[in-house]
Amino acid sequence: MKFMHLAVLSGAVAAVALTFTGAAMGDSADGDASPIYGVKIPEGYRKWALIAPAQEAAPLDELRAVVGNDLAVKAYQDSALPFPEGTVLVKLAWKHVQSPEFEPASIPGAATTVQVMVKDSSKYAATGGWGFGRFINGKAVDQAQHETCFACHQARVQNHDFVFTRYAP
Repeated sequence: MKFMHLAVLSGAVAAVALTFTGAAMGDSADGDASPIYGVKIPEGYRKWALIAPAQEAAPLDELRAVVGNDLAVKAYQDSALPFPEGTVLVKLAWKHVQSPEFEPASIPGAATTVQVMVKDSSKYAATGGWGFGRFINGKAVDQAQHETCFACHQARVQNHDFVFTRYAP
């Protein structure tokens, strides 16, 4: 049953990730940059390969999908750590909703955030080589929320080049 739930979740997240437009999730490639890091939502990220789906329990109760640029995908496929310069990971998140057509299935509801990690060791040397961005409706969230990004990654996944997401084969 757990495998079926994950398969349905993966399919639903992937399908919705392909059908949402950048505007719906707040594409800000030419707009808002995150405080502290200056990270923007990368242009064309909605066409990137799926790295892994995830489900966040309460209190957020979200479905998530992490996509990556070509450098990220190759690094995951090759099990290469640290990630190469220029790696970009984007996490999309939606409210977790029960499917009205198929009760055991979960589907994405309203979009909640887009989160971005950019690998540039010279620019972000103080934060393990990563710059962070968190966006709601295409606008970067406040500086206080960005101040917690690296501390959380450093405390929990320092041994995986500060990246939580593992590749879903």
